[in-house]
Amino acid sequence: MTRSIAIRILALAAAIGLAGQALLIGNAFGLNLLLLSVALLAAAVALRPAGTDIDALDLWLPIAAALIITGVVVRADPLLDLIDIGAGCVLLGASIAAIGGVAVTRRSADAVVVLGFVTLGWLGTGVLRVTAAARRPQISEDALVRRLPIWAAPVARGLLLATPILVVFIVLFSSADAVFANLTARIFDWRLDLGELPLRLAVAFLIAWIVAGLLGVAAGGLGSWSLADREEVGRQPRSLGAAAAVDPIGRGGVPVLGSIEAVTILIAVDALFAVFVVLQLAYLFGGLDTLAATGLPYAQYARSGFFELVVVAVLAGGLLALVHAVAARRTPALVGAGLGLAGLTAVVLASALLRLRIYQDAYGWTELRFYVLATIVWLAIGIVVTAVLLLRDRMAWLLHGLGAAAIVVLIGINVVGPSRLIATENVGRLLDPSRVPPDGRTGLDIGYVGVLGDDAVPALVQALPAVAGLDRALLQRQLIERRNALAAADTTGWPAWNLGRELARRALEGLPGG
Repeated sequence: MTRSIAIRILALAAAIGLAGQALLIGNAFGLNLLLLSVALLAAAVALRPAGTDIDALDLWLPIAAALIITGVVVRADPLLDLIDIGAGCVLLGASIAAIGGVAVTRRSADAVVVLGFVTLGWLGTGVLRVTAAARRPQISEDALVRRLPIWAAPVARGLLLATPILVVFIVLFSSADAVFANLTARIFDWRLDLGELPLRLAVAFLIAWIVAGLLGVAAGGLGSWSLADREEVGRQPRSLGAAAAVDPIGRGGVPVLGSIEAVTILIAVDALFAVFVVLQLAYLFGGLDTLAATGLPYAQYARSGFFELVVVAVLAGGLLALVHAVAARRTPALVGAGLGLAGLTAVVLASALLRLRIYQDAYGWTELRFYVLATIVWLAIGIVVTAVLLLRDRMAWLLHGLGAAAIVVLIGINVVGPSRLIATENVGRLLDPSRVPPDGRTGLDIGYVGVLGDDAVPALVQALPAVAGLDRALLQRQLIERRNALAAADTTGWPAWNLGRELARRALEGLPGG
């Protein structure tokens, strides 16, 4: 792929991305999908390699794709629309592969499946390959007169790639923390709907990312799958591993992402995280006056945002792993920036944990909050694993480490028992109101605890004397129904023995009523 073609691909992808966000956001699916599909096919035709014609047996593919997508324009049937969109996307991918010079229809079914996975891979990594091709000079380094330092262009590209990432993190941080939101509002004090702009930028970036990969396929990115190797049709690899072994895609010696670009992305994200962490240390952990900064008392300020910060931690980990995987080479700067992001993410995670604890103190436990806590524990282990693997240059083992951490956390969840813990903690708040802050929620949500598993029964039996009025009658009826269900034949046989159900039966033995 030449530099000029790569630049054309990026320009067309950006144009389609901008058009896509304008057509899709705020509008139901309809004519907009057809227009975007036609634009994508037209761009693919414009970029196909010179002298390349679509195989005669594949001429039906773009026609079928257009007809299927037209179904979304004609019919107002949600299930049918979903089917049409899925089938249309598959046909569009096959059409673009055919436009790029690949024979699709004449291949065997398993070869088409392999080709589909290769094309799908281009959706995820194609834009990085195209970006790498776009930055290659067409003339020798000696003949190139540079007016800027050699690192200026890679840094600019890194900042460009980092921009949508920063926008996503800024939106999440602003949603999580009122102090950060106020700071952002002061910096971006424009007459602009910032609530919509980040969404539009994110949608445009996502569309452009996917389109760039598809246009890379149309420009001949599938290499050995082209019609020049027609004699190979029917003898394609029988497994994805074999396909990866013979397919030259990505083996042309061009780095997916330059190391300077990779470091620039991480440093930009590190800087944003550092600003957020400083605010957390000052206000959330340090006790500065949140009322003066946000108009909110500390308790109200600190009770929100834990979920958004967990999402931030997940995205930060994914970003770190992705950048390390696609970087051209490992450098001390890349490792340092990665460790910095891991450390800052640990503080963000600590902020999420404190916010969750304060929220639970006020409103009690639910299954969602329990599993958010479990996710925080898993992410904390993941941060340690990531830091160790970064230092030892063993990032290829990251998924193994995260998988092992997930197993450890899952074992811990089974030992603790979510239903048992949730019921015990909520009943404890009922029996000891001093555990609830003055502006917290007292009492027991009978409707909620009644749907917990049988592990919750012993705690609910303990709570029954402390519940009054209609709630007491409701709780007693629920417990009687539990006792009857636990006496059923399908739960009393020895093959169905279960410790949680056995403890529930014992707790219900002295329950009055029947």
